[in-house]
Amino acid sequence: MLRCTLIIFLICFQSLLLANEVQQIRDPDSGLLSWKVDDQGFYLELTQLLPDYIRAIYGSHGFPSKAIENIASYCVFGTKVINTSDSSLFYSVTNWHAETADGVKHAFKTKSQWLDEWRKLEIHYSWTILSTEQTFEIGDWSQGFTTIKLPREEPFDLIYNWDLEGEKKFGKIKNLRCAPIKLQN
Repeated sequence: MLRCTLIIFLICFQSLLLANEVQQIRDPDSGLLSWKVDDQGFYLELTQLLPDYIRAIYGSHGFPSKAIENIASYCVFGTKVINTSDSSLFYSVTNWHAETADGVKHAFKTKSQWLDEWRKLEIHYSWTILSTEQTFEIGDWSQGFTTIKLPREEPFDLIYNWDLEGEKKFGKIKNLRCAPIKLQN
């Protein structure tokens, strides 16, 4: 009986360890990377986006060249957030940061910051950037771009957090990279 209980415990413990393990996935066609983690009810997925893709998106919406080149100069990720917990949760991109190998912390540029900048250029478009902050009920999700100004070749760790039932939770994804300027042949 004790042996059976121990085996069940080890199986359950192993599945708990794997639940917040970061998966890195390389697209076989493009070579671009994605990172996925489901950590204590907070699912986060980040996918590298090429600068030319960003140019195409904003060019198709009539952005001026200066604004297009500005956002294309950032490290941009397609980002998806899902509440996989059994209660509501809250996140704020303003509380996320990248940490480079030299220990320097770099803030993400939020949707609110982009919209303020775009309004000054008389751009009235807001659909692409992940919301600066959101409260999710069970099963709610959102997606959009997250942006950070970093050198493309420099790996960094993403430090993120969220609130689950009033308790602050923290997560870390190590060794992310911005998309390259162009796809490698």
